[in-house]
Amino acid sequence: MFVPHDYREPDGSWMVDLIRANPLALAVANGNPEDGPFATHLPVIFDPESPGTPSSGLPGATLLGHLNRENPHWAELETGSVLLLTFTGPHSYVSPTVYEKTPAAPTWNFTSVHVRGVVERIDSAEETLGVVESTVRAFEGRFGNGWDMTESLDYFREILPGVGAFRFTVTGAEGMFKLSQEQPGEVRDRVRVSFGQSACTYKRQTAGLMSHLP
Repeated sequence: MFVPHDYREPDGSWMVDLIRANPLALAVANGNPEDGPFATHLPVIFDPESPGTPSSGLPGATLLGHLNRENPHWAELETGSVLLLTFTGPHSYVSPTVYEKTPAAPTWNFTSVHVRGVVERIDSAEETLGVVESTVRAFEGRFGNGWDMTESLDYFREILPGVGAFRFTVTGAEGMFKLSQEQPGEVRDRVRVSFGQSACTYKRQTAGLMSHLP
């Protein structure tokens, strides 16, 4: 991903936070000339068992993901293969009316993280179940209502043969945080205030990130 200098993350923790808050990744692999490339949306979490769970950076971190085994993409996810995971964070259109200057051009403020890494397929049923359970715990804690999965574990085991789980070791990452940094401070402030007052959740979230810029 091409990231102009102005739009690089101020701190590695920004990429970690974006992934945790926006865990539905787009996984992309070249595949073969007949069927590829492959692209699959799937939930991804940081491996809770990994001692290297990051607080300020991504290289070396371990992620966990799973997808439907009937998906042709699963057959291409061999251990040792390379995968790209992309995560999209808050984003919104910026109208030149907010700039209060002419000439001006509209643009789109957005945030994104691209993570490259190596796949390790998980073949054990119990380890696959562990990935599913860890994913539930991570998402119920952040996005859910505290649902207790205990009484559904037998059902999880019934559907487990259709679940393809994998570990993903991060080898590199780029973050794009395009938040009007190219604009003069007073113009960027007008964009941030306009977004913060909007009824649009994405705009308010984008404004929140803008407020944390150096």
